[in-house]
Amino acid sequence: MRRPDGTPIRALVVDDEPKLTELVSLGLRLAGWEVATAAEGGTALQRARDFRPDVLVLDIMMPGIDGVEVLGRIRSFAPKVPALFLTAKDAVPDRILGLSAGADDYVTKPFSLEEVLLRLHRLVQRSGAAAESSVLMVGDLVLNPDTHEVSRGGTPVQLTATQFELLRYLMENERHVLSKAQILDRVWAYDFGGQSNIVELYISYLRKKIDAGREPMIHTVRGAGYILKPAD
Repeated sequence: MRRPDGTPIRALVVDDEPKLTELVSLGLRLAGWEVATAAEGGTALQRARDFRPDVLVLDIMMPGIDGVEVLGRIRSFAPKVPALFLTAKDAVPDRILGLSAGADDYVTKPFSLEEVLLRLHRLVQRSGAAAESSVLMVGDLVLNPDTHEVSRGGTPVQLTATQFELLRYLMENERHVLSKAQILDRVWAYDFGGQSNIVELYISYLRKKIDAGREPMIHTVRGAGYILKPAD
């Protein structure tokens, strides 16, 4: 994902927990984003003015100026920048407070980094800050059909042309079971008839490259086919 001028998307991550800030920042940088950070509200305001982020990640409870006030002040000079509140508070009144303050989304701690990255990706897409892209993203798995690049968790994955097409079909149908007949017809343009073993073989290839040493994303649904979904 890039800006219309080709430069990286910019995110400002503000939290007084260094490990959390480092974790979110690392995930965004691996996705190709440019990241600035701050540990308290005053610094966050200055960084926002200098950095001009495309999206904000804000903790509500911080020393000095809290996240709600930081968002209000930033919106005075950047009224359209989307914001996600990342906080330990999970009570309904706190969710209402965050959203009423103008946040576009809300995630509570402890959180899944995969979920945060996906939510930020969608916020930036909806805001119009990113150029139109055909990139597919399921969890931490990213496929770029224009460059034929694939990565999982920021690590490049090398695929053959057929493996790439099979993965693209699975990702285009995230969380949907695809039968062997459907896969043969789409990827190999074969009529179903004694060729199911080629699907099994290529699913095996993909698993070795996509799932090896990680939480699996490609699953067999016995008697029905295969499904790709974000890792648990």
